[in-house]
Amino acid sequence: MPELPQVHPEVTWAQRSSGTDAERNYLYVNIKASDVPRSDAKLDITAKNVTFAGDSKKGVRYQVSLDLFSEIEPENSKVNHSDREVELVLRKKELKEEYWPRLLETKQKIHFLKTDFDKWVDEDEQDEAPEDDYANNFGGFDGMDQGGLGNIDFSKLGAGLPGAGGAGDVPGEGEESDDEELPELEEADDKAGEKSAKIQEVS
Repeated sequence: MPELPQVHPEVTWAQRSSGTDAERNYLYVNIKASDVPRSDAKLDITAKNVTFAGDSKKGVRYQVSLDLFSEIEPENSKVNHSDREVELVLRKKELKEEYWPRLLETKQKIHFLKTDFDKWVDEDEQDEAPEDDYANNFGGFDGMDQGGLGNIDFSKLGAGLPGAGGAGDVPGEGEESDDEELPELEEADDKAGEKSAKIQEVS
């Protein structure tokens, strides 16, 4: 049987941080490896690395190894393997208010690594994020036998940010605001106010 061509799956990530609460100090990492049966997948999570390999029904072998920026706690991390992707919630080892500046140890731009804007919340806004973050809603790390995500509303996990930063970098830094339309709205309000003032003068 010929060996399957190897492909890097797309990897997306987001994070939360806390200096006091370990439950709110984690990384979301999604490995987009579709149609890989759980029985054909190999996932290894260590303190500084996540490695995934699996043969897809599409005729390719997904393979990726992620050397992380800092240490995590594999025993407190969680996995959900679906038909579309492998979803990981990785508990950061160090309790710290500051976000990791990037997911990986390397500073090089990685073409398959992207920020997950659906789950990203800015560091200074994470306390306002809903408490129903899905990190606490699926099974623990135990080989590949993980629990499901249930009926969690992913849209509540934080609004996406406009634009996109460098792959794997923390987004939002140095980006300009998209509030250019606001002055026009204020002018419209002023005109409406002037109009009502004139009506009052006439009456």
